[in-house]
Amino acid sequence: MSAPVDSAPTAGPAAAPATTPVRPTPSARVRRRSRHAVARSAAGDRWLCVLIGLVLLVGGTLTALLAYGVFGTGRAQRPLLDPVVVDTFRAHPTPSRIIAIAAGLLIVVFGLVWAARSVRPERRPDLILDTAPDTAIVITAPAAAEAVAGQAATLPGVARARARLVGDDRTPALRLTLWLSDDADLAQVLRDLDEQVLTGARASLGVDELPVAVRVELETPGGAGRRVE
Repeated sequence: MSAPVDSAPTAGPAAAPATTPVRPTPSARVRRRSRHAVARSAAGDRWLCVLIGLVLLVGGTLTALLAYGVFGTGRAQRPLLDPVVVDTFRAHPTPSRIIAIAAGLLIVVFGLVWAARSVRPERRPDLILDTAPDTAIVITAPAAAEAVAGQAATLPGVARARARLVGDDRTPALRLTLWLSDDADLAQVLRDLDEQVLTGARASLGVDELPVAVRVELETPGGAGRRVE
């Protein structure tokens, strides 16, 4: 798909060159919010995996150094657990079993919570526009996404559209998928999207900044899109 290039006649050799408007550079806060629009964040899971990996690496390294006698040949020949600790466990078998069972249960609960957090559905925030002592104006996430997708689908060159509101109610972001016809002008579609849809969406939702991630696909006769960007 290629975008047409418009050319304008010049008034003579002294004609001033055309200037391209410069968009303001987004702040670091907006760039962080934009990542929510692109994909679901896995930063917490990554940092937790790194922390657990570092703990296991340090423990394994210390054990290997101990076995090779770095801390003394006498210490390397002794059991890993100090005999005093072993004797204490043997002298108090019931508390030792309770402590071991409790530690195992904590590990199991931690693993279940981590797994549930990783596979839970992504949050779709409802936006509160105005509040009063007895009433509140709330726009639900599906309603907002459906309105944006409906407006985007009416743009020239767009066959259909799908939207999803993500993030939280204070810093929402939008994921938008557009299926374009074969003769669509991608650059013009994106300009129309920004000027005719997203500007109104920001005003309607009562937010000054709304990061948007746009995925573009080509509409095929069978209805299945072919991704182009």
